[in-house]
Amino acid sequence: MKQPDIQDDKGRAIADAAFQDMLNSSLLPISPEEKVAIDKAYTLAYEAHKGARRKSGEPYIIHPIAVAKIVASEIGLGYKSIVTALLHDVVEDTHYTVEDIQTLFGDKIASLVDGLTKLDNIFDANISLQAENFKKLLLAMADDIRVVLIKLADRLHNMRTLSAMAPHKREKIASETLYLYAPLAQRLGLYNIKTELEDLTLQHQYPQVYKEIQSKIAATEEERQAYIKTFCEPIKERLQKGNINFDINGRVKSVYSIWNKMQKQQIPFEEVYDLFAVRIVINTPPGPNEKTQCWFAYSTATDIYRPNPRRMRDWISSPKANGYEALHTTVMGPKGRWVEIQIRSKRMNQVAEYGYAAHWIYKENGNNINGFENVQNTQLDEFLYHIREMLANNEQNTVEFLDQVKLNLFTSEITVFTPKGKIITLPKNATVLDFAYYIHSAIGNRAISAKVNHELKALNHILSNGDQIEIITADNQKPQPEWLQFVTTARAQSHIKAALKSEGKAIFQKGKTAVEEATREAGWYANAKLYKLLADAYHVSNKEELFSKIGSGTLSPNEISRVVKRYLGRSKWLRYWGMQLRPRLPQLRRKSAMKAILELPHSEAIDKKAFLLKEGTDPSTLDYRIAQCCSPIPGDSVVGFIGANNKVTIHKKNCPTAIREAAQHGDKLVNAKWTEHTMMLFLARINVSGADRQGLLTDMLDVISTGMHVNIRRVNIETHGGLFEGEFDLYVHSTKELDNIISKLGKVAGVQSAKRGNNNE
Repeated sequence: MKQPDIQDDKGRAIADAAFQDMLNSSLLPISPEEKVAIDKAYTLAYEAHKGARRKSGEPYIIHPIAVAKIVASEIGLGYKSIVTALLHDVVEDTHYTVEDIQTLFGDKIASLVDGLTKLDNIFDANISLQAENFKKLLLAMADDIRVVLIKLADRLHNMRTLSAMAPHKREKIASETLYLYAPLAQRLGLYNIKTELEDLTLQHQYPQVYKEIQSKIAATEEERQAYIKTFCEPIKERLQKGNINFDINGRVKSVYSIWNKMQKQQIPFEEVYDLFAVRIVINTPPGPNEKTQCWFAYSTATDIYRPNPRRMRDWISSPKANGYEALHTTVMGPKGRWVEIQIRSKRMNQVAEYGYAAHWIYKENGNNINGFENVQNTQLDEFLYHIREMLANNEQNTVEFLDQVKLNLFTSEITVFTPKGKIITLPKNATVLDFAYYIHSAIGNRAISAKVNHELKALNHILSNGDQIEIITADNQKPQPEWLQFVTTARAQSHIKAALKSEGKAIFQKGKTAVEEATREAGWYANAKLYKLLADAYHVSNKEELFSKIGSGTLSPNEISRVVKRYLGRSKWLRYWGMQLRPRLPQLRRKSAMKAILELPHSEAIDKKAFLLKEGTDPSTLDYRIAQCCSPIPGDSVVGFIGANNKVTIHKKNCPTAIREAAQHGDKLVNAKWTEHTMMLFLARINVSGADRQGLLTDMLDVISTGMHVNIRRVNIETHGGLFEGEFDLYVHSTKELDNIISKLGKVAGVQSAKRGNNNE
């Protein structure tokens, strides 16, 4: 008799405990019938993944259980989503098929599992596999949004356990998360998940920076809590007198948001004054009193503390596209410190915590929960409509599609109005023409200009928050190719392309008919050889271009008769050489294909270990190049991307272009490290500002040129009102040398700020 495997028993006990913990944490009640389906999924997943382990060494089954727990307790989905989470890797990693899942669990769960299964096809080398996976994910999401909610839970657990992966894989996954998944979580209202994904990305990309900010937050905890108590006390007293039932507390901003502000404003941690926000949650049932009591709380807070008029946000009257509702304001608190206040009802807070999408119309257990039965889902429906619309535009390659998703779905939004006052939400930087196509494709196709706030504007005019737009049309107007250069929305682009394509087909057919008629009148019929002669005679590349240009009137068909007559005189010669060459064509094709294969770049052969950035006197002989978008210098944290010629392009780790490249082409990513550079010089910029005085520029130049012996490429200084701002473009060897210059400039009398700038602005 076979003895039981003690290790298997121990692993099963760990898995069973994790599974039970997941069930106990569910936000929704689980009925006995639903429990049977969940148990069945757990048993299948355990047996399917038996013996498999993750990179961390733990049994693989722990991952799907952890994903199911996030789905159940942090997003608040029901039993079908829990079952799908338990099974989400079964089809991809084991012998089970989607058909097996369909037989055992039904059509809906099989469809959800299929939507979560990664692509296993082999794509062209120029297409990003990550981008293809993301496109498939959105395709499934357009049918059932639970697919992407479960995928976000899967990504969150992968990020929580990312330390077990190799460094280059950590970099790829972290970049992809920051570029795609964190914005997607925010777009769906899953702010807690979005925040954790961003923090985990920072923790893996810049571990030392993350630890430093965390420790500084902890060091200021006691002082911060005392300040919050002092700040909140008068607000609490006033709200209690007004018989408002509420909760109020202070919440520290995420490590990533603090770091992001430090990067954008080029300031140290000590100068980030809005480290926390005070949140007031009004405990009132859903209904008309929600807004009234929120505005009462706003009025109370701004009566006590002076508000900053530029920092007021009303997302109660006009909710965000993801359903987020709240009032935000920034007020001047004690000790001259700005404090952000967020005000929302209990229902609004639940939307913000768990995401609007989690309470969508298909409540899995058939019961309305948390008072959401009367909530309209028009914003979410609109979001899904935009996704379907973008997916319908199949002419883009996958990476272009991904950029469109990023541009249209994840960017900041503006709110504008129609002439009758209807509210329209568009992406930031949307133009008049985007608005026209949003209203209707027929209006967009015939648009010639617009009245924006009663002023005449061109079609490429960029709209701002609060604009009221009236489109002016003309019956003889039609879409122009140059329109594609300034519209930003997928809807506008797809309609313009469709109109141009339709018009192009009509022009093409007109030209084709004209060519065929002209050749017949000349006494011959059109064939491939004749079309080649016609293309050469008209100096076009092929017959399609010939048809289009003749159809549009760019070329005249008058030349066709002469070419046909010349062709008839050479037809015997053509037939002879055709017979001679035909037997050799297969051999010629094979040689051409072999040559193409041999010339393919073998980037996969490059080692994924650290790529050393060695010094050289001639940049053309180096095996790397410096990216112009971020201009890293020795000492910066950098990554590399293998190009088509095996030359590696070096970016700063936090460069937006690098993050996008890592998300789309993670297989081209390499770790890069600087060697010591003593000869090569790199261009860098220092931004300076302060109080102007006579001789200040001379003193600064003396520090740079005389004191540091550094060459200056450009100087730009402007003064106004006794203050100055300026920038120095210098040639330096490393960040160490640059930091030394910045330190010395900061000590020059009158200089209040000296910091590194971006020399590619």
